Amino acid sequence: MELNADFSKRTVVHAADIPWKPSPMAGVDRRMLDRIGDEVARATSIVRYAPGSHFSAHTHTGGEEFFVLEGVFQDEHGDFPAGTYVRNPPTTSHTPGSEEGCVIFVKLWQFDMNDRNQFRIDTNGDGYLPVDGAPGVTRLMLHSDDAEDVSTEHWEAGASVMLDAPDGMEVLVLSGGFEEGSETFAKDSWLRLPRGSETTATAGADGTKVWIKRRHLAQPPKAPAT
Repeated sequence: MELNADFSKRTVVHAADIPWKPSPMAGVDRRMLDRIGDEVARATSIVRYAPGSHFSAHTHTGGEEFFVLEGVFQDEHGDFPAGTYVRNPPTTSHTPGSEEGCVIFVKLWQFDMNDRNQFRIDTNGDGYLPVDGAPGVTRLMLHSDDAEDVSTEHWEAGASVMLDAPDGMEVLVLSGGFEEGSETFAKDSWLRLPRGSETTATAGADGTKVWIKRRHLAQPPKAPAT
């Protein structure tokens, strides 16, 4: 399966406007944003767990990162409330689920295969710092290595934000919204910019909180080697 698999094109999905589709596990539905592969895939999705639902135990051969959008995600490593960012690198395993239900944004098979740095970060607290040359923008760095930078940012109402993507970029709206080009991006809207892109976003009247990944599309993505 290929979905939004041409990474040379600007891609937008307003996820709140597309239907949920069932996963192979009862009670777990998803909205696919991009995908290369079938059930074992390089994939970016928004996944919804019904109350009391669980996925079967599995190992993340290609790594997994996720951001909890709503509710509380749970596994044997703990409880992860909304606003938590988690990285489960290759070779890690768990049995995910949610007693109260939850929604997560998740990326699979997108890790450096030598990465073994497993951690979680609460993005609701302090630690946001002003960004040089970007008035009205504060940033919390979540992860940075030779291949990518991951952060959450707060953009004040009306802030004009340059999105410079020499090696690609993804932006997911966590709250509030922004305008870019002729489009309005609301909660759960997702923008992927190809290498060499540059555009400007303007935060809405209530400002916005966004998740951003930069520099990770320097090389064309491929399906998992299984």
